[in-house]
Amino acid sequence: MSVLSGLKSAAKASAAGSARLPPLPTIGEILRMYRLKALKHLSQNFLLDTKLTNKVVKAAGAVENCSVLEVGPGPGCLTRSILNAGIRDLTLVEKDIRFIPALQQLQEASSIPVSIRQGDILKYPLQDIFPEDSVRDWMDDQLPPIHVMANLPFNISTPLIIRWLEDISTHSGLFRYGRVRMTLMFQHEVAQRMIATSGDLERSRLSVMIQNYCNVQYCFPIKGSSFIPKPEVSAGVVHLWPLKEPVMKLPFKLTEKVVRNTFTHKRKKILKAIELLFPASHKHLGAEMLQRSGIDPEVRAHLMGLDEFDALCRAYDSICDAYPIMRSYQFR
Repeated sequence: MSVLSGLKSAAKASAAGSARLPPLPTIGEILRMYRLKALKHLSQNFLLDTKLTNKVVKAAGAVENCSVLEVGPGPGCLTRSILNAGIRDLTLVEKDIRFIPALQQLQEASSIPVSIRQGDILKYPLQDIFPEDSVRDWMDDQLPPIHVMANLPFNISTPLIIRWLEDISTHSGLFRYGRVRMTLMFQHEVAQRMIATSGDLERSRLSVMIQNYCNVQYCFPIKGSSFIPKPEVSAGVVHLWPLKEPVMKLPFKLTEKVVRNTFTHKRKKILKAIELLFPASHKHLGAEMLQRSGIDPEVRAHLMGLDEFDALCRAYDSICDAYPIMRSYQFR
């Protein structure tokens, strides 16, 4: 009997009495079976330890009867723990076509509906992947029965979360369903930046943008030695869910532009960075912007709180009303 036929038989026997996966080849055996190796240019690192993948799922909280999206499942390490958590259905978005056969094995072995989508998560449309009965009003205290989980490739983690923050700001894409929860693995340093508060030297553009749109909770670290191949850095698991309302309520692109420029020279006085929002011919508008916002020109960006960034963004917006061409100006 082939491995696939055996899995089909085991799945049928399992479906009648339990939603848990039947006995399966180990991930190590799957990697050997399909001759799969992590690709460095895709920043692939596999977490094979079931205790750790179970811990990630546990950190997500109550996922029973939820729809789950897993980003970049690879050979299915985290996927197995998700499928054993009593979820309603699972959608997998995987860029690397080499992993599709291994994921199809899990799909056929599972008594839970599993949808496999091949594509780049940075470009993949997510607005229609969940059942319509999952939609919840944004202001509802009850969050959607949806959860996103991922061992994110380190090279796409920041661009992806920035894209999702923009969708959160407009309640679109993945977040048209409501305030969807996310439990994600990031490079440890990135995870630390996400939770850094004002005064912390790790505070950055990512800190401010994340905290403006989301509740953020650092769950636990994972040593680099837990991954295959071993990355040069450790990872951190972070739990996120959108706020009902951001502190900075201006358009996302304006807010992100001001915050990004403010941290261009994060260890220097803020005036130097603010001046970069304007061409050299209008450099004086940097001082005017700080005067309008009431921000001390001597302060450093990492010392500022969300209310101060809000004042800064509003001052920039008012200057752009007077000088509309400034909205499109980019120093870089």
